[in-house]
Amino acid sequence: MNSHPRLDRLPRAQCAPGYEIVIAATPLARLRGLAGLATISSDMALLLPRCSSVHTLGMRFALDLVWLDASGNPLRLDKGVGPRRLKCCRGARAVLETRAGTGEALQGTLLGELTARTLLAR
Repeated sequence: MNSHPRLDRLPRAQCAPGYEIVIAATPLARLRGLAGLATISSDMALLLPRCSSVHTLGMRFALDLVWLDASGNPLRLDKGVGPRRLKCCRGARAVLETRAGTGEALQGTLLGELTARTLLAR
């Protein structure tokens, strides 16, 4: 898995063999998110707990956004969200940001292995 040094310092949750969720657990990590990175690998996603809206200011690549409810279940998938956008999802309690084109697999197969406690209690 390719990562960025800024992301290497953040906590992680393994969710399937070879796939991991990086957790933006601090206000600074949430603010910086994936902004400014050239890309992320297709086997990684950034979790923003306690979040129902995101911006893509400073992004250099498109994202898929998987919005999660209070139980960690997917509410909605926004595909290919480009830079300089604002997105929100009523009822969302967290969002997973992943590289465009990988959100559907994350939504459909990986989330079943994650618990609400792992995702939302941070």
